[in-house]
Amino acid sequence: MMAANRFRLRHAAQNGHRGAKLAISLLSKTDKLLGLILLGNTLLNAAAATLTGYIALALFGQSKWALEIGTLCITFALLVVAEISPKVICATHADRLAPILSYLLTPLLRLAYPLIWFVNLFVTALLKSIRLAPGAMHEEVKLSPEELRSLVLESAHLMPQKHHTILSSLFELNNVTVEDVMTPRGSIEILDLNLPWEDVLTQLATSHHSRLPVCRESLDQLVGILPARRLLSCMGTPEFNEAMLVAQLHPPYYIPANTPIFSQLTFFQENRQRIGFVVDEYGEIQGLLTLEDIIEEFVGDFTTSLPGLGNTLTWSDKGDVIVEGSRSLREINRMLDLNLPLNGPKTLNGLIIDYLQDIPVADVGIKLAGTPMEILQTQNRSIVTVRIYRSPA
Repeated sequence: MMAANRFRLRHAAQNGHRGAKLAISLLSKTDKLLGLILLGNTLLNAAAATLTGYIALALFGQSKWALEIGTLCITFALLVVAEISPKVICATHADRLAPILSYLLTPLLRLAYPLIWFVNLFVTALLKSIRLAPGAMHEEVKLSPEELRSLVLESAHLMPQKHHTILSSLFELNNVTVEDVMTPRGSIEILDLNLPWEDVLTQLATSHHSRLPVCRESLDQLVGILPARRLLSCMGTPEFNEAMLVAQLHPPYYIPANTPIFSQLTFFQENRQRIGFVVDEYGEIQGLLTLEDIIEEFVGDFTTSLPGLGNTLTWSDKGDVIVEGSRSLREINRMLDLNLPLNGPKTLNGLIIDYLQDIPVADVGIKLAGTPMEILQTQNRSIVTVRIYRSPA
């Protein structure tokens, strides 16, 4: 009864299993259940010892050696038949036997209740004298988030891999901030109204994004967010101009960089937003966060990547892989099973620059967190591509 999985019993009880309901009821009264089981066990052991003594006296009289042999035999029999074997069987098949045994233990508890109540008076007094709270035995078992996460990890073989990955990611959301999953500022596609109007129209016609940040020269002069789909009906008309475009803009939504990702998901729901700009303590825009970025964090990548660009990282037959410098370190760790540090820069480019304390050039090899890397291409003071080598086991 003590070894039975209470979560499994509750699940069976919720589905109408009578034995599971009885088992849950018995386990909610642990002191009385243990009193019943130990009372029966003690009575049977004492009765067996007494019976052995009577049999030995009847067969062999007052012979000392007969009593000793009889005592050894009954001790051995009790250990094998009444103690070790039943406990091993019940511990091995606890979840299956607990509901069955509950049908027997429930009426026995009712019959022996007065005696058990009387015995428990002394047990309670003893526990209180040594400053132990007897009521703690009846408290509901509660698991911490870390214990729940361990339970999910240990149950990997009981659920599909995709479900297991999603559940594992959910437990990490409280430790992830928007800065960890945002699109870095350098990778944001912007619509610059200071460009020639023909270039603006070309970008609108060829952009793969449904929403575009609109600014003048840079994100430091952000004007608003453009839902590109709203312009489909008027983009081809001669009357379409900058004023009509600006009239369709939504005001920008700003997010502090240290906001937990789960809290931000709630804010998106409450404010009916799908996109926001991550800002630091000085109000400078650091990156862009969308609702899809949050969903992908625990569901996995889906249809938000640009057409024609591979989004999955896998080791080649030679044990290496080419990675964009703007790639998130969390993605790299997850896809390649690495342990690159996450407590500083959030991208591979930022990590390498922070490590070298300089703008590197191409064909430079380094080793970060035990992982060999080679810088392949740099441009405009940033790293474009890096070749990562699998560390030897």
